[in-house]
Amino acid sequence: MKPANELKIAIVSGAFWEEIVNNLEKNCVATLEKKGIKKENIKIVSVPGSFEIPLLVKKLAKQGVYDAIITFGAIHKGKTYHFELIANECARACMTLSVEFEIPVIFEVLAVYNIQDAYDRSTQIKDNRGIEAAEAAWKTLETIAKI
Repeated sequence: MKPANELKIAIVSGAFWEEIVNNLEKNCVATLEKKGIKKENIKIVSVPGSFEIPLLVKKLAKQGVYDAIITFGAIHKGKTYHFELIANECARACMTLSVEFEIPVIFEVLAVYNIQDAYDRSTQIKDNRGIEAAEAAWKTLETIAKI
């Protein structure tokens, strides 16, 4: 694995639930910096919602600059099938892009039945998905370097 100060990480966030996403990003960036990744090597891109995340992941992956891409968003179950469409397609597309471009795409788009669950996962120290996303990217890069 490259030295931490040379790693470049992109974060793509759906801005629909802005407060949740901002908390995820903040915790993720703080964790990446603790690992030694320079703040200027972390690029954050915002899109309107979770459905738009995969397109930006692809654009960033095609650049060949980033060692990993982390995705954040929140999708809340309403009264229609829309929730399933967005959550499933966003997840499927991010996985496909990860395999296609051979780059870790860490998927932390929170699909929740109760929006409080997303707030909890973005603000608490235990089970914080922003921290977990940074750790997942780091550990995946370490594993890739070993093979």
